[in-house]
Amino acid sequence: MTTLHGRALDELRGCLDAVPGEEFDAAVAAIAAAGRVALYGVGREGLQIKGLAMRLFHLGLKAAVVGDMTTPPVGAGDLLVVSAGPGDFSTVSALIGVARDAGARVLVVTAEPAGAAAKRADLVLTVPAQTMASDQSAVANSVLPMGSLYEGALYILFEILVLSLRERLGVSPAQMRANHTNLE
Repeated sequence: MTTLHGRALDELRGCLDAVPGEEFDAAVAAIAAAGRVALYGVGREGLQIKGLAMRLFHLGLKAAVVGDMTTPPVGAGDLLVVSAGPGDFSTVSALIGVARDAGARVLVVTAEPAGAAAKRADLVLTVPAQTMASDQSAVANSVLPMGSLYEGALYILFEILVLSLRERLGVSPAQMRANHTNLE
């Protein structure tokens, strides 16, 4: 096990070290400036997006997961954040179109910055990691299966993004905790 977890942690570190700083900073600024933030992802990427939505809510932001019954409409001044690790998904493409038509900005988180979703985005946050779309290629070499490297990197990256937002917005850990549900 020691060898496997060491390789996995090294891969995650390498991936996160390669996230472009200017893209990360632009993502933080866009989320901080948005009136509302709607978030969407599929599969395990979607689980990471839901975790980010929860933390944005803890920061006091108006954040909602697309598909939840309480998701408000988006429009001018709002931001749609989508994860499209392999470059695009049909649902992501459709949601980008709806958000842009409504006047919202779009942030695409992806391992494929030249992918279809990124080409339609206002902002791109590149997470250079193996995804399920690239796990069978000649360059695939992650010890983690399928798209797990991308998904694991999202978890850590999103937590770092939240810490950056917390500092930028002047939100204390106590304020975040006060926004956590008491219905568990």
